[in-house]
Amino acid sequence: MTIPLPIIAGFGGINAAGRGSGHQAYRRTVLDSLPEQQRHETVAALAVLMHLVRWDHGAYHGVGPHAGFHSTDLAAVGRQFAPLVRAGTLVRRLNGAPFDPDRCPARQSITVPASPLSPFVFEVPRRDLPAELPAHWDIAEVEGSSIYVTMTEQPDVTIACHRPLLAQAAGQLPDGYDPGRDYHSRFHPRALQMTLVAISDALRMLGIPWDTISGRVAPDQIGVYASSSMSQLDEAGNGGLLQARVRGKRCSAKNIPLGFNSMPADFVNAYVLGNIGKTSAITGACATFLYNLEAAVRDIRAGSCRVAIVGNAEAPLVPEVIDGYAMMNALATDEQLCRLDNVASPDYRRASRPFGENCGFVMGESAQYLILCDDALALELGADIHGAISDVFINADGYKKSIAAPGPGNYLTLARAVASAAALLGDDAVRHRSHLQAHGSSTPLNRVTESMIFDQVAAAFGIRDWPLTAVKACVGHSLGPASADQLLNTLGIFAHGLLPGIKTIDSVASDVHAARLCIPLADTALDCAELAFINAKGFGGNNASAVALAPTVAERLLARRHGTRALTDYRRRRETVRAASHDYQQATLRSYLPPIYKFAEVADEATEVRVGRDAVELPGYAQSVRLPSTSVYTDLAER
Repeated sequence: MTIPLPIIAGFGGINAAGRGSGHQAYRRTVLDSLPEQQRHETVAALAVLMHLVRWDHGAYHGVGPHAGFHSTDLAAVGRQFAPLVRAGTLVRRLNGAPFDPDRCPARQSITVPASPLSPFVFEVPRRDLPAELPAHWDIAEVEGSSIYVTMTEQPDVTIACHRPLLAQAAGQLPDGYDPGRDYHSRFHPRALQMTLVAISDALRMLGIPWDTISGRVAPDQIGVYASSSMSQLDEAGNGGLLQARVRGKRCSAKNIPLGFNSMPADFVNAYVLGNIGKTSAITGACATFLYNLEAAVRDIRAGSCRVAIVGNAEAPLVPEVIDGYAMMNALATDEQLCRLDNVASPDYRRASRPFGENCGFVMGESAQYLILCDDALALELGADIHGAISDVFINADGYKKSIAAPGPGNYLTLARAVASAAALLGDDAVRHRSHLQAHGSSTPLNRVTESMIFDQVAAAFGIRDWPLTAVKACVGHSLGPASADQLLNTLGIFAHGLLPGIKTIDSVASDVHAARLCIPLADTALDCAELAFINAKGFGGNNASAVALAPTVAERLLARRHGTRALTDYRRRRETVRAASHDYQQATLRSYLPPIYKFAEVADEATEVRVGRDAVELPGYAQSVRLPSTSVYTDLAER
């Protein structure tokens, strides 16, 4: 029995570097090292996304303060808007958010002096009185709708005020880009707006109409595996729910349902794909994406799923979340950055410094989605092979002295991942044609503990000068989708052969175990990028490592399984798919397509479901769902 190989047929998303599809976000991380044409295309696509320019009547036109710009030349757009695109992407100071990082809304508790000799007296409308009067309140009726309140004890009062954020560096979405601007996004938390953007980007890049895919497989052979690690914590989600009482407001009826951490899967099912197959929403702190990926890979290899949508969305750039991580001493605060560099003002662009002298991580926001399918279906559809996932390993840390302390779990996940890759491709591929996509959170503890793991695993497998990169230096730490940011960056490395350097550090810290590692500070060409290890270390002992295969390797393996003739026929079908995907990428150079959002477009057809003894027929689906005729417990079955 052959085990299906999970193929990456499409991908897309949005983070501080831009769109995921077409390797745009990856290209932004290596912008200065790209050929001139690709550099201009990357800048132009980001300028369109950031609403700096628009395409109209055969030419680019500047928007707002840039209204004087007009050109038909893509290179002219690239030259004109490169400074704004550079300044408005990647890690930088928070700006354009719903709040001013210097004046975040807050409440200050104060005690107002009061005594029997000088009581505190005020007038208040009757309708504003609390249902249960405090014991130290004496009230006196007055004419009209107001009353006098006399407080005989010192009252504790909270007043509205503003406070600056302790950590103001962030991996925020590109300046000027609003994920909810181009569809009816009322009441949607930001992470769910980003979900629709990300899955729409992945589907359009796929180059195959979704109806074509869903018509080739049974409805129960499609799965969506997605979640938010911390749920939706802005005002439209759980944040508004938890703030309502203390702010003297009522919560919304939508706060709870839209706050669930399963919503990034539910939105894809209900409003994009119309999926009725498997759905799963797993969380594992900063390893959440790899937890979902492992479940999808497991189901594809078992044959219970042929198409898997895997992703995450997280929008944690809200004051309460930033405050919480800052109080844990986990974030690079402005004060710590200044102390680290001995300066008066922090260098926000260089706030995230994996494996360098650092002081904490930088919060980011991101939504990323992969479209996986089994290798036979990929060939049948002519899907473009952007890579493959051969294995994902997950291990906990065991007993811990504190919930955030590292443990042995990540040694296990990475060692298992490297061993599995060596078993599949040989020791030589692991030693000379692989690279590491490090978790690289930019904390002093991580740089020591993660590099120690890399060093020991490298020694065990005879690896020297192991190339390493850490995308958090560019986009920050997006929590749940962090390892999705890493994987999409790796797909860019496969496509371009260029390893992003950790350009935010001046040197590798002295306590990093770097004897067997190659940690470039500038973008570096890889002679042969065939294999990558995606590593994630999460709070609470949530460790995961994945093995990603380059497209060339995946095709080589499929030729061995299916034969060269089957691959030749596949490549012929792939031409049409690549052309459709290319058309989408070209379209992004001129306009921004609104996300797919099919709200209330399909009538309730539950009454048209037909249940038979052997199958269930569903309206709108080409294939029926077969019912089991045997039990997996054949040795226990009663006849």
